[in-house]
Amino acid sequence: MRIIGSTPKEDGYYMPAEFREHRCTYLLWPEREDNWRDNAEPAQGAFEKVIRTIAKYEPVVVGTNKSQYQHLIEMNMPNVQIVEMSNNDAWIRDCGATFVINGRGGMRAVDWKFNAWGGLVNGLYFPWDQDDWVAAKMAAIEGADYYHLSDFILEGGSIHSDGEGTILTTEECLLNEGRNANMTKEEIEEMLKTYCGAEKVLWIPQGIYMDEDTNGHVDNICQFVAPGKVVLAWEDNRDDPQYMRSKIALDYLESETDAKGRKIEVVKMHVPNPVTITDHESRHVDIVEGSFPRNEGDRLPASYVNYYNCNGAIILPIFNDPHDQDAINTLQALFPDKTIEPIYARELLLGGGNIHCITQQVPRP
Repeated sequence: MRIIGSTPKEDGYYMPAEFREHRCTYLLWPEREDNWRDNAEPAQGAFEKVIRTIAKYEPVVVGTNKSQYQHLIEMNMPNVQIVEMSNNDAWIRDCGATFVINGRGGMRAVDWKFNAWGGLVNGLYFPWDQDDWVAAKMAAIEGADYYHLSDFILEGGSIHSDGEGTILTTEECLLNEGRNANMTKEEIEEMLKTYCGAEKVLWIPQGIYMDEDTNGHVDNICQFVAPGKVVLAWEDNRDDPQYMRSKIALDYLESETDAKGRKIEVVKMHVPNPVTITDHESRHVDIVEGSFPRNEGDRLPASYVNYYNCNGAIILPIFNDPHDQDAINTLQALFPDKTIEPIYARELLLGGGNIHCITQQVPRP
């Protein structure tokens, strides 16, 4: 394993689509008590369910701090490898490596700089030094050479690839002052093209309403389901703040083409009814200066689009909501050869994200 001094694009590497076959999936184990309520035990139960479900379809690697290593080993989860991997929190989609391939059996990793979603400007916690090492550690485990960016900040949940030269992102996130404030939109776009091996970037204006933790990550509002085709979080109620965000995204996407010149086909997937934090949930999170608060009544950024597309299955967050079944039906129609695996995901949402946010795929080269 070595650090590569060139770039993926000049070396012929690109970011494949998530719906392409994987070698395995990585997760990190949660334990941070100022983010996860009740000593993180409810969240750990949700993580275990996600891990065991994915492991039915592909190998899983779970990274954990030393304090939880024995506990995880004793859980004896089949098709799951436990590795000691120091971390600050469990959002491996964002702090982990983005793997790129060359279509000829080669695979490398991209190690973006991570600053906890905004650093000292508007980040969620401090320090984040252990999280910033996660990508390099993943590359080491996979035996992959990697590209190290020491001064370009990016989270994996802020980008999505069709595998054919097009990257999805949001202006709300990538142009936020806590990321790369010294760069123009054009310069940021060029970095995405260079390190994702892409030709075109589609900039959705905003993410899900109240996605303040991540400043509007794209993986909570829109994902590619096939080249030239996306699923979009949708709200019919014009009085709901999400309606206009979704409508602006729809208008933008339908006016655009991808890197191959195809018009973008948009499939709507209605968001759940508003989900808010209860008094009990708020009071059972440790209050630590500098961490993002969890206050009673706060609306959470609930979305079905934050699903994970693994080998043979879609791991779908559900919320005991009237729209759950519609989301299941929509994704089953989009992926008729895959099993839809719904998982009640309120505990993940309370931490600020969902199933896609806690997973990171390693493609099969």
